[in-house]
Amino acid sequence: MTDKGITNWTSRDDAMVEHAIRRGATRRDLLRMFMAGGASILAGGTILGRATAALAATPVRGGHFKAAGWSSSTADTLDPAKASLSTDYVRCCSVYNRLTFLDEAGTVNMELADSIESSDATVWTVKLKSGVTFHDGKSLTSADVVYSMMRHLDENTGSKVNSIAKQMTAITAVDPLTVQITLAAANADLPTILAMHHFMIVADGTTDFSTANGTGAFKIEVFEPGVKSLMVRNENYFKADGAYLDSFEYFAIPDETARVNALLSGDIHLAASIKPQSMRLIETQSGIDLVKSTSGNYTNLNMRLDMEPGDKAGFIEGVKHLLNREAIQKSVMRGLAEIANDQPISPMSPYHNAELKARDYDPEKAKALFEKAGLMGVSIPVVASEAATASVDMATVLQQSGAEIGMKFDIQRVPSDGYWSNYWLKAPVHFGNINPRPTPDILFSLLYDTNAPWNESQYKSPKFDAMLIEARGELDFAKRKEIYGEMQVMVSNEAGTAIPVFLSNVDAKTSKLQGLKANPLGGQMGYAMAEYVWLEA
Repeated sequence: MTDKGITNWTSRDDAMVEHAIRRGATRRDLLRMFMAGGASILAGGTILGRATAALAATPVRGGHFKAAGWSSSTADTLDPAKASLSTDYVRCCSVYNRLTFLDEAGTVNMELADSIESSDATVWTVKLKSGVTFHDGKSLTSADVVYSMMRHLDENTGSKVNSIAKQMTAITAVDPLTVQITLAAANADLPTILAMHHFMIVADGTTDFSTANGTGAFKIEVFEPGVKSLMVRNENYFKADGAYLDSFEYFAIPDETARVNALLSGDIHLAASIKPQSMRLIETQSGIDLVKSTSGNYTNLNMRLDMEPGDKAGFIEGVKHLLNREAIQKSVMRGLAEIANDQPISPMSPYHNAELKARDYDPEKAKALFEKAGLMGVSIPVVASEAATASVDMATVLQQSGAEIGMKFDIQRVPSDGYWSNYWLKAPVHFGNINPRPTPDILFSLLYDTNAPWNESQYKSPKFDAMLIEARGELDFAKRKEIYGEMQVMVSNEAGTAIPVFLSNVDAKTSKLQGLKANPLGGQMGYAMAEYVWLEA
């Protein structure tokens, strides 16, 4: 024992203090106890701080966790293949598992898989954990994995990762706990790809997703699309610790002020995706913490190349020069962002092309480009929504810059409800919001390949498509980085997607909520928080 003023303090005494805190003892009560035992106030304070820290790091079982995201709709789904927004991801992460899982450092961990191995990065052998059961008691087998993977290849499924799954040319069950996946070409990223939310495992033959039968830490009790989800702990979960919470309730509060107020009033334990403008208020509140992470998500302005005005030469380049990135970084995001260069690979990635500089803010050059496109003075509708983080503020910055050179941008602010179904990918000029993805291959395959399901600006380049396949099979890091670097230049110059900044994600929570960590797959612990957090009494 080294605490000054106490010579006979033991670990048993530490446990006694932690127990007293759990039972509701106040700081004054404990300090009075220390002084009665001969400890100084300084020593007592040191012990108390250590006990409090130890208590915060010790998971506690029980409690009903209520959290609010920012977006939901009647299109909410329990089908992981169709999940397309954070609310879907949170729900699916609670009730299903993946073969692999990325931890906070971005390291691939095994989840339902016991091992995933290959000697050539083309033919992969997946060994499953034994003793895993679905919520209905059925045992996990290779047939479930084959069925789940094959669904992504069936066009009728509508999988959001169909273009990524297409590289899987054969998926076969070798024995009840072994699956072999053969790829069209070598891809060393397969274990990382399988950690994506969409590749969660459902039971063989599942077609009804009005409820969920997964292997996850929670069982679904109530699922009301666009309203809420209620889940209870799976007592038969295959992981030794299981979930700490008794139950978990998740819903969306699209209005950010209302979401923050719900947290401050104690109606919810976590408010996801807080704007920088709200942080000053939150930071002054006792009992409220902020969890920040910069993992590569971004809000982007999409100008479809197959529609007016994006099909007019010079318009998109003009907008990219008119976006005042520094103003967005410093004013809109209050510094919680990094300047981006119109391509999706963030500086956190080892494949980021640091030589590709962001375009200068140059209104006069933008004006010349708009005149060349014959659009000077034409009112351009820009669809924005609270559903796409900070998009309304970004649109306002663009509008103000346009006004200075006589270019009109008409901000059409639409509701969060239904935004991703009705406007995203569809409106000629609209905002998107892309969650982090762990590899360039996934980002490019989802968003820029000619047949990408989320090809936001309808960018089509046979050269780009060929390079994507080439990079996927290139096992030499330096060569792969060179290819990805050139692809970043291509989309920055040719695609109709403007990415002004990479956003820092900020979730606000009550101090009673413990265990929440940053994750490379996005906020709310990569949307998998429910399994890992706990509530202090």
